[in-house]
Amino acid sequence: MFITSEELDSNLDKYLLMASAQDVFITRNGKTIAKLTSPYKDKIDAIESLYGSIPADITLEEAREERLNKI
Repeated sequence: MFITSEELDSNLDKYLLMASAQDVFITRNGKTIAKLTSPYKDKIDAIESLYGSIPADITLEEAREERLNKI
């Protein structure tokens, strides 16, 4: 979402809450000057990318042992 710096000044609480779910780009004079983003977004994306990476027919312990044996 793109907003102006004036809009951010007027509704800071709203956009801070919104930044937890999506990036908020702040513009001034038509140019992007800043971005609000969640500090947890990268961690959440990493976790979501791993979801389903362990097959359903293997236990967590077996997956761990398999990974350690590859080293």
